[in-house]
Amino acid sequence: MLIQADRLWTGGALARDRLLRVDDGRVAAIAAGGDATPDLRVPLLAPALTDLQVNGGGGVMVNSDPSPDALRAIAAAHRALGTGAILPTVITDTANVIEAAAEAAIAVRDEPGQLGLHVEGPHLNVARKGTHDPDRIRPLDERTVRVVERLRAHGVAVKITLAPEVSDLQLVARLAATGAVVSAGHSAATAEETRAALAAGVSCFTHLYNAMPPMTSRAPGILGVALNSDAFAGIIVDGIHVDWDMVRIALRARPRRGLTFAVSDAMATVGGPDHFTLYGQTIAVRDGALVNAEGSLAGAHVDMATSLRNLVRHVGLKEEEALAMCTDIPRACLGLPPQQIGAGTALADLVAFDDDHGRLEIA
Repeated sequence: MLIQADRLWTGGALARDRLLRVDDGRVAAIAAGGDATPDLRVPLLAPALTDLQVNGGGGVMVNSDPSPDALRAIAAAHRALGTGAILPTVITDTANVIEAAAEAAIAVRDEPGQLGLHVEGPHLNVARKGTHDPDRIRPLDERTVRVVERLRAHGVAVKITLAPEVSDLQLVARLAATGAVVSAGHSAATAEETRAALAAGVSCFTHLYNAMPPMTSRAPGILGVALNSDAFAGIIVDGIHVDWDMVRIALRARPRRGLTFAVSDAMATVGGPDHFTLYGQTIAVRDGALVNAEGSLAGAHVDMATSLRNLVRHVGLKEEEALAMCTDIPRACLGLPPQQIGAGTALADLVAFDDDHGRLEIA
């Protein structure tokens, strides 16, 4: 089978006019396009996308079922939508649930699509809790540090979101020393508190704007420091959590490219039914948004392929900038290199897009 790719995203760059020979479901060779007649032409071909904030998918939530089979089911649901690598996310819950999720992540650590575990909470600021259960929010403690140390000892990548103003910075430094990505979020930290957290080892910010107070001329707060910092930052680009203009402002405010990446913050409805249960409450899709019984946003109903399209179509990014935000930058946040497409790459590990950046089926 011959696939003509007008543009091929590989190794962090766009190659143009490439012909891929595919044998037995894997790329056998890549050459410059010539006179050969392809079996399939696609405008854009890229490695399947990467998402560092996936609470659920395919009707399954990590919190509701912190098991290896659940992590596999969530990864499969996102893979069907063009996301090949995920960081399953367990949000604020009891220590037992978080520890079970950690054991599940250890069990699947070598399986395709599994990047590790994102622990979002429970060490958050109650005033910026979002949909997290306030009764399960608690200060950062030794028990969580030991969970992260265990994950890292097994070679599992970890991202942990916490509010620095309610966290012991000595414990934050211990988390960072394990190689975990410590991310500030669900926080009302002042600028001074945020800078202190960066000095202690915080290297990322979770879903910019959301669950953070707005910055003002005299109080930049966590958001202002985040935008000005050299730390990584995730942002939800569904057009609901953050207005398109605010996405543009955030990207222009960063000191350089390569620091801000898209996250889905996907819940069980992505690739699944239009509702699910979290903390005993029904969360449902209403006009494209996920809301809880109080009418508050509760995660997102978007996938990474749609996020990429949004970045180009609504935010106005160049194609290569949007691709980087959905592939290489989140990988860099975890210390991973850009993905290469070459001989041996499975067709199932690629995602194709049309001229309008809608996802195409190629397998």
